[in-house]
Formats: sequence, C-alpha cells, structure tokens
Amino acid sequence: MKRRYLDYILALVVILSLNFFLPRLMPGDPLTAIYGDALLDMSPELQAQLAERYGLEGTLGEQFITYVTNLLRGDLGYSYYFGAPVTEVILEALPWTLLLVGSSLLISTFIGVLIGIESGWRHGGRLDSFLIVAVMFLNGIPSFFMGILLLLFLSFQLHLFPLSGAVTPFSGYTGMALVMDILRHLFLPCLALTLVQIPRNFLLMRNSMIGVIRTPYILTAQGKGLKERVIQYRHAARGALLPIITRLGMSIGLLFTGVLFIETVFAYPGTGYIFYLALGKHDFPMVQGTLFFITLFVLAANFLTDVISAKIDPRLREHAYQLLDRT
Repeated sequence: MKRRYLDYILALVVILSLNFFLPRLMPGDPLTAIYGDALLDMSPELQAQLAERYGLEGTLGEQFITYVTNLLRGDLGYSYYFGAPVTEVILEALPWTLLLVGSSLLISTFIGVLIGIESGWRHGGRLDSFLIVAVMFLNGIPSFFMGILLLLFLSFQLHLFPLSGAVTPFSGYTGMALVMDILRHLFLPCLALTLVQIPRNFLLMRNSMIGVIRTPYILTAQGKGLKERVIQYRHAARGALLPIITRLGMSIGLLFTGVLFIETVFAYPGTGYIFYLALGKHDFPMVQGTLFFITLFVLAANFLTDVISAKIDPRLREHAYQLLDRT
C-alpha cells in the first residue's frame, strides 16, 4: 500500500509540473492577450508593473518557484481575465460541474450496469447482439459531437430545452421553480455526457458477467433450483461488480475531460467552460488553478477506488484490472 501512496504523490508532482509549464508553451504573450494593441503605448516600467501584478516577471524557473510557494500557501493567484482571485472563480463554477459530473456518473453507471447484466447473462442471443450494435454506435460518437447533435435537434429544432447556461438570466425563480429551471438547463449536457459514458460501463459489466456465470458457485446455485432472477442479480451480478467499482475512479478523469467539451458546447458555467475561456485569453493562473482542482478530484477518486476495491476483496483486484485492460 505504501507503494500506492508513492505512486499518487509522484503523479501529483508530475501533473503539477506539467500544469505550470504547458500553458506557458502556448503561442502568444499573456499581456498582449489582455491589453491588445494598447500594450504598445505603455512604457516599459508600466509593463513591468503589470507583469509583476500577474506573476509573469522573472525567469521561468523563478516563476515556477513562486508558483509552488503560493500553492503551498493555498494561493492560486489572480485571474486577469475574470478580474477575481482564481479560487473564488473556481469555487463559483465547481458546484455546476459537480452537479453535471455526479448526475452523469450515476445515470451512466446504473444504465450501463443494468444492460450489461442482461447482455452478459444472455450472451450470444438476440438481445445481446442488439445491445452490442447499439452501444458500439454510441461509442463511436465523440462527446462534443453528441452535444452538438442534441443541441441542434432538441433545442434549435424542437425548442424543448434552453440553448445555454445553467439558469435563466433575470428570471427571479425561487424554490421549486428554480429547481426545475436548473434541471431543464442540466438535461441536455447531462444526456450528452451520459450517452458517451454508457458503452464503457456496459462492455465492462458484460465481460465481467460472462466470466462470473461460468464459475462453480453459479453452477451450484443453478443446481439448487434457485430462480433465474435470484441467480442473475443476487449472485452473478454481485460477483461481477468489482471491475465497475474499480473503473469508477477512472470514470472521474474521463468525465472531467468530456465536461470540458460539453460545457463549452452548451456554455454551461462550470470549470470546463471557464477553463476554455481562460485558455483562449492565455490566463495562466486560471488555467493552472482549474487543472489543479481537476487533478485533485481525479487522484482522490482513484485513491478511494483503490481503497474500496481492496476492502471488498483483495484477491479480485488483479482480475478487475485485467478486465479493464481488455475493455
């Protein structure tokens, strides 16, 4: 277990280093992105003051030392595009992202596991063949393209859902009216993210079920004359769930990646959308702060998944990772 701790610490160090250096490899000057042609009329002294204000003064090494020092103090810097502290901007956007990611994770896992159980139990049959074809079709559609399709059809054509945002501006909604308004804005981004996540859960659960139903304890349950549904869900499905639990940590990272595109397509005001805006304006502190929060969530989710998997059955962890590799 100590080796696992070291792996997570090393991953955090590497990601934080990349988090600092990669934004600075982007073409263009941050001050030019902020002030445009007005920067040409500024004196060198004023430009130096602005660089100091935004943490851009000194060599790259000096900037990195300042970045790490501030990070240890909990200071993620000041966003020059949003005109506010990075932490404040992220904490305002984070609840929307967590709502979108959490709801999508729960729904996609439930649906993927359910149809994976049915498909694996009846592998080789008509239902299995139909589900595989449908899932493979969904699996070939990128998340951003799925979002565009839903937006064009359900919003532009049918006018069933809002085009963008998380709430209706200046609506004055409160109570249940506000909840329903939030859900209407959430529906399309959540649906797009859910549809592209279902295939992975389905395939993993199906493969796990096929492996479990061939084990002696399932044959014994069948020999005892237990009902098919009891064997399918109480015995086979429970034994096949460990790879799904193991994959949940990986799903967090994939979902945050998909959120970047989905929130951009729907202008949904979460961390993915503010990351997109900050990236276009070369807002280094905002880019770094957003990636830092995403890194913490992904590493924490993977760590908790490892701990939970080990508690459930340490002997099955290797089997779970093999299924993940095949899927």
